[in-house]
Parts: sequence; C-alpha cells; structure tokens
Amino acid sequence: MKRLSHLSPDECVLLTAARLLDGRIVWRGQDGRWFDRVAQATCLTAEESAAALEEATAQAARQGVMGVYPVVARKGAPPQPVSMKEHIRAFGPTVHPEFSYAPQPEASS
Repeated sequence: MKRLSHLSPDECVLLTAARLLDGRIVWRGQDGRWFDRVAQATCLTAEESAAALEEATAQAARQGVMGVYPVVARKGAPPQPVSMKEHIRAFGPTVHPEFSYAPQPEASS
C-alpha cells in the first residue's frame, strides 16, 4: 500500500470498512456516515485521515461496521482507489458487468 505520508497533490485518503449486517464494502462519507458507493466517500488529507480513522475505529461497532482502514485514491468524481484490490472493492467484481456495483446502461428495445 502506498504510504499516506507520500500522497501526491491529486491523491486523497478514503476510509473503508465492511458492514456487519451483510458484509458489503462501505465508504465513510459526510458526517461520519457509511455509504455503499465510493462516490459518496469523503476525500481526506493525510493529516485529516489520522483523526478520522481513530474516530471511525472507535465508533465502528456502534455504526455496524468492522475492519476500518485507510485507502489512497486519486481525487475525482468518483475517487479512484490507487491499488487494484481497493479498486475492485470500490467498483465490484471483474468477472462480468452484471455483478458490478456501478449502474449498467439499459438495453434498447
């Protein structure tokens, strides 16, 4: 994993975890809430991420998540995780578009 202290200007830190109810990957967004979509994740600086990680870890069980950790991502809409593992976690399996988390275009009739 890329070191948080070596972020480039176009990178940020996202917080991710697994939801206890169903094991779904979630991303920490506004007001410390957890969302299914990486597009709703809050981009943090390396400095902001330390405090946010500590807070999220302390509240994890109450918020129904586990395994909170930071992920380096390229800024954008949506942010793009740098590592392949985190990219797959964010955007879904690589086996078939039907199983992707991203909405698929409707087929024309």
